[in-house]
Formats: sequence, C-alpha cells, structure tokens
Amino acid sequence: MKFELKPLPYGYAALSPHIGERTLKIHHQKHHGGYVNKLNDVVADKADVEDGLVGLIRSTEGKVFNYAAQIWNHDFYWGSLRPDGGGKPTGPLLDAIQTSFGDFAACRQQLAEAAKGEFGSGWAWLVVAPDGSVRAMSSSDAENPLTTDHVPLLTIDVWEHAYYLDYQNERDRYVAAILDGLINWQFAERNFDQVAETRGLGAKHRAAAG
Repeated sequence: MKFELKPLPYGYAALSPHIGERTLKIHHQKHHGGYVNKLNDVVADKADVEDGLVGLIRSTEGKVFNYAAQIWNHDFYWGSLRPDGGGKPTGPLLDAIQTSFGDFAACRQQLAEAAKGEFGSGWAWLVVAPDGSVRAMSSSDAENPLTTDHVPLLTIDVWEHAYYLDYQNERDRYVAAILDGLINWQFAERNFDQVAETRGLGAKHRAAAG
C-alpha cells in the first residue's frame, strides 16, 4: 500500500491573512509531504498495512506510528480550518457543548488553553469522551485521540512550523486567529453527527439537559 499526500481542500492563499500562503505551502508540501514520504519508506516491505493510517496508529509504535499519526493529524487539521471560519457551532454539537461546558464561551476558552498550554510540539483537540461529553484536550508530538476511546471533532496544530513564519513565538495570537477566523465548525458538526449516530448521544444529551 502506498500512501499519498492529499491535496488541501482550499488554495494555498485561501487562509490569508491568518495563515500566509508561504506558511501553508511549506507546511503542506514539506512537512506533511515529508511524513508521507518517510512512511512509504518504512512500510515499503510490509504487507500488513491494509487498515491504512488508522490501523497503523492503533497497532504500531516508533517511526511507523509517528509518521502515520502525523499524516492523519495533518489531514484532520486541514479539515478543521476553512476560509471565513470562526463563529460557533450550531445544532446538536452546540447543545452538547453547552451541556458539557456550560456555554460555548467556556468551550472556546478551554480549547484555547489546551492549544496555548501544550508544552513544546503537539496538538489541541475537541473530542467526544467515552462518557459522551465534549472535552478539550492536548497531545504531544504525534499523539492523537485515536489511541484512546476519545473521538476527535477538530484539531489545532501547535507545532512551531504551523505558525512561526506568520507569528514567530506568539502562539497565543496564532491560536486566537484560528479560533476567530479559521476554525471550521461545520467540519466538527459533521464529525459529531457521525459519533452521535453510532453512540446514541442525542438521547443522552437531551436527558442531561432536562
């Protein structure tokens, strides 16, 4: 099985001025593309990769895990962003956020804190926890929620290569720009709808709210 670098769902200039064209091109082609090339190199002689990236993430460690997870994380990150994003979610996801956090403002604050507070390289995630609640969490390096029973809804990349050309060491400004101008709540809503259907979360949240 040969892994391919997926194209971005938008052009390299589409996220400006929040993320510059040069940053996005380097991030996608060099960093994300580099993980694809390295994974193909290390699995070239292996026949047990039919389960794709998720299977590798859940069954391997070391280099194979790191490359597979970083490819998956980046694909998920690109989906978590969109031009003219920001705002807040609607529908069942907003209901679940209000049940879990109290209100959307608290959710946004905790997601921002997870992104700003991750020491070194890593990711911030909005997830559905095993108990059905929506939570903000962070992970280091290539780690992601797929190794647990947490289901990711969206993510923010806080590796320095994601923002340094545009923001230097000011991660706080980058995180604010993501949340205010780029975050793709429609992507998160679709992901929540999928997990809600499989886990019957709608009934749980209606009961909690009542």
